[in-house]
Amino acid sequence: MNTYLESPITSRQNPRIQALANLRERRERDSQKKYLIEGLRELSRALSCGMNILEVYFCPALFKNTPDAQLMLQLVKQGGISLCEIGKSAFEKASGREGMDGLLGVAAMRDRHGLDELQLPPMSALILVVEAVEKPGNLGALFRVADSAGCSALICCDAVVDIYNPSVIRASQGALFSMQCAVATTQETIRFLLSKKIKVFATTPDSTKQYWDVDYKQSAAIILGSEKEGLSKLWLTEHHGFERISIPQEGSSDSLNVGIAGAICLYEALRQRRLGN
Repeated sequence: MNTYLESPITSRQNPRIQALANLRERRERDSQKKYLIEGLRELSRALSCGMNILEVYFCPALFKNTPDAQLMLQLVKQGGISLCEIGKSAFEKASGREGMDGLLGVAAMRDRHGLDELQLPPMSALILVVEAVEKPGNLGALFRVADSAGCSALICCDAVVDIYNPSVIRASQGALFSMQCAVATTQETIRFLLSKKIKVFATTPDSTKQYWDVDYKQSAAIILGSEKEGLSKLWLTEHHGFERISIPQEGSSDSLNVGIAGAICLYEALRQRRLGN
C-alpha cells in the first residue's frame, strides 16, 4: 500500500523513528528480517536491482542533490512503495551516520544466500571468497571491488559481520545489490569449490609464489582471510591442493588492508583475462 504522510514526522521519540534506529543493530535486523538502505546512490541501485524495498523515508532539508532525490521519490511512488517525510532531527536519529543525504529505505532480507543459488559461468568464473572479515567497511569495499573487477560472485564464509550491516551497504556503494553473494561456512565453501573444479588461490604471506605468478584465466577463486588472523588452516592444508599466493611487501608493514589486497589480486586476474597472458 502506498502511504504518503502530508505532515512529516518530527519527533525523535516517534515509534517509527525508533524502529528505524533499532535496525542499525544486527539483533533487530535478524529478528525482523529487515535492513536499512541509506543514500541516493544505494537506494537507486537497490531499486534497479529489484530489491524488496518496503518503505522509504525522506527529509528535503538534507537533500544534497534535490533534482535526483525528487526523481527517486517519484520512482518510489510509482513502484507503490510506502513513502514518509520526516524532519531533520528525526532523520538524524534514524540514520546515526555522518554525510546524510535525506533518503533512507527499509528493505526485506532475502530468505537465504545459499551456495547452490549461485549461477556461475562454466569455464570462466571468477569468485572472491572472504573468510571471517571483521570490519563492515572492509567487507563493503570488497563487494565494491569485486563488482568493479567483474567477479561472478562473492562468498562470505564464517562471517563475523553480516552483509546487511548499514556500513557494509554504504562502503559497497550498493554493489551488494548487484553482486551474486553466498553466505556459508568455510567447510561448505571448500566442498563447493572442489565440486565445481574451481582453481583455488589462497592468499598467505608464507607463500614464495607471488600473486602475478599464477594463471587466473580459467575458473578461479581468490581467498582472503581476516584482517587479524589471515586464513584459517582449512585453506592452507596441502591435501586440498590449493595454490598459495602472496603479495610482496618492501616496507616495514607486515600486512595490507584486506580490501586493498583483494583489489590487487582481482585486477591481476582481470588483466590476464583481458590480455590473455
